[in-house]
Amino acid sequence: MSAVRILGTLLLMGSLAGFLSACGSSSRGGGGGASTAQRGSYKIGSPYKIDGVTYTPQEEFNRTETGVASWYGPGFHGKSTANGESYDQSERTAAHRTLQMPAIVRVTNLDNGMTTVVRINDRGPFARSRIIDLSRTAAQELDIVRNGTARVRIDQLPAESRAVRDVAISGGGPAEQNAAVAQVGSGQRTAPAATTAAAPPPAASVPAQVIIAPQPQPVVVPAQPPPQPWQTTPQPPSVETPVAYGGRGGGVTVASLANGGGTTSALAASGFYVQTGAFSTMENAERQRGAVRSYGVSEVSQASAGGRDVWRVRLGPYTTADAAGIVADRLKRSGYGDARVVSE
Repeated sequence: MSAVRILGTLLLMGSLAGFLSACGSSSRGGGGGASTAQRGSYKIGSPYKIDGVTYTPQEEFNRTETGVASWYGPGFHGKSTANGESYDQSERTAAHRTLQMPAIVRVTNLDNGMTTVVRINDRGPFARSRIIDLSRTAAQELDIVRNGTARVRIDQLPAESRAVRDVAISGGGPAEQNAAVAQVGSGQRTAPAATTAAAPPPAASVPAQVIIAPQPQPVVVPAQPPPQPWQTTPQPPSVETPVAYGGRGGGVTVASLANGGGTTSALAASGFYVQTGAFSTMENAERQRGAVRSYGVSEVSQASAGGRDVWRVRLGPYTTADAAGIVADRLKRSGYGDARVVSE
C-alpha cells in the first residue's frame, strides 16, 4: 500500500506541474505572436493627404492647441490603431493628426475645467474644427460622452512624451510606456534632456527618431451604424475596376457635398472613389448615403450593370488610391463590408 501511495503522489505532482506549465505559457489574444503584434511601435510617418488637405506628422514635445474634441468607442474596440496597437476604449488614449506616436498630452475641457492625461497612439480626427479623438474612458473623465464633443485645450507634456518615446523605441509596449509616465510624475525617472542648439559632438549621432516608410496613416471617427437589412439589396457585378491600396485603416469626417437640390449627380470624370454599395432603387441608395455621409463627400450616381439600372453610393473623389483606401478600410471596420476602392 505504501508503494501505491507513493506512486499516486508522484503521478499527481506530475499532472499538476504540467497544468501549471500550460497556464504559464498561455496569453490573452491567442499566443505570443498575437501579443507581440499588439505592442505597437514608435511612429511619426510621412505626410499624407485627406480630402485635399495635407498633414505632416512630426516629432514635437511642446504642442498646445485649442479646438473641439470628439471620442470613439465600442465600434473600434479591439481594432488596430495607427501605430499597430490594439485599441482599448477603457485606456486613456487618443488620436491626433500629426503628433508622434506615442506622445503624452493633457486635455482640458474648457466648459467645465475637467482634465485628463492621454497617450497618443492613433491618427485623426479630420473634421475641420476637431483636434483630438479621445477614448471612451478619457471622454468620460472630461464629461463629454453625452454631448459627443466639447471645446478643449491640449498641452503636451514634454518629459513624459520623451520618456514614452524612448520606451517605445526600445520595444516597450503600452504597459511599459504607462509605467514610464508614472515614474516621471513621481520623480523616479529622469526624462531625457531636450535637444539644444549646441554644436554636435565630433562623431555623427543618430537622432532618437524612427521614420516609417511612406504610407497613409489611419484616422478615426466615431463608428457609424452598419446599414440595416432593409437598406440593401444584392449588389450586381460592378462596372468599376477595383484598386488595391496600402492603407491600414482610417476615416474622414467632412461636410457633405450639396447636390443643388437633386439627389443624383454626376461624379468627376477621373479619380479614386470608395463605393459602399449598388442598389436597385434610388431610395435604398439614398438611405445608405445618409448613413455614410460623415465619412466624406458622398453622392449617388446612376449606372447600368447586368442589363439593368443601379444606383451606386460612392465617396470621393480622392487623388490617390491610398487616400481612398484609408476611407474604405474605416468603413469596413464600421460594418460596411462591401466598401471598396474603384477608379474611372
